[in-house]
Amino acid sequence: MARDTGFPRADVENDFLRARRSQVMARLANRLRRGPDDVNLMLPFDEVVAALGRTAERYVGLETIKLSTVVGSVDSQRDFDRRFRPTSSRVRSRWERLALAQRRGEAIPPIDVYRIGDLHFVKDGHHRVSIALVTGQKTIDAYVTEVQTTVPSKGIERRGDLLMKSYERVFRARVPLPAPAYTAIVVSEPQMYDELGGIVEAWGYRCIQDARRFMERDEVAARWYRDEYLPVVKTLRKGELIDGLEGDAYVAVARERDKLIRSH
Repeated sequence: MARDTGFPRADVENDFLRARRSQVMARLANRLRRGPDDVNLMLPFDEVVAALGRTAERYVGLETIKLSTVVGSVDSQRDFDRRFRPTSSRVRSRWERLALAQRRGEAIPPIDVYRIGDLHFVKDGHHRVSIALVTGQKTIDAYVTEVQTTVPSKGIERRGDLLMKSYERVFRARVPLPAPAYTAIVVSEPQMYDELGGIVEAWGYRCIQDARRFMERDEVAARWYRDEYLPVVKTLRKGELIDGLEGDAYVAVARERDKLIRSH
């Protein structure tokens, strides 16, 4: 953070220009590294909720939250990047006006956010978050509303991760299991969740035929996890045949078994 000159108006102008330079350099560095295009884009709240599946919502109240957990916006916001650095000079007037008021000791109201897991999404207060980050603050006061979801938000770093979460949400609907089981069943590609759902349903169909009675999804899922998934994974581990995610290893075995069933 730059040293103050003692002239508040000059200081806020310098702060804004420094933030703009940082945003431009970050975008250039990402291009030179050929990183993902969405790595510096703010996470959109509506898309995150759609991918994870909203189950409930409750107002928490006023809290002090870490600025490092503020990663997105409720609006389709293009004025700031993922780290709330201004992406153009369009917001400069309001940004500097608020920053100047803060330097003069005027009362700044808390921001308004939604919380999903450990992540926060700004409903009101984008400029205040930007100013706080540029001036080196680590926390900020916020009115928090917590949103509970079907799939946890852990692992979301950029927009590209939402596709994986969306497939995982659909898989959980097709294969209802206790939460600890989902922690173990992790795959590397989004489409593999769809494939895995089909594998479970095919296994369940054969199980229903053998039992000669109808079974609900939750019973099929529980039987599959207990009698099929865990024994197969245990055998693979015993043979040191898992190199990566156990979910990937199970799908590979299921594919080969499906080929044998079809050919014999």
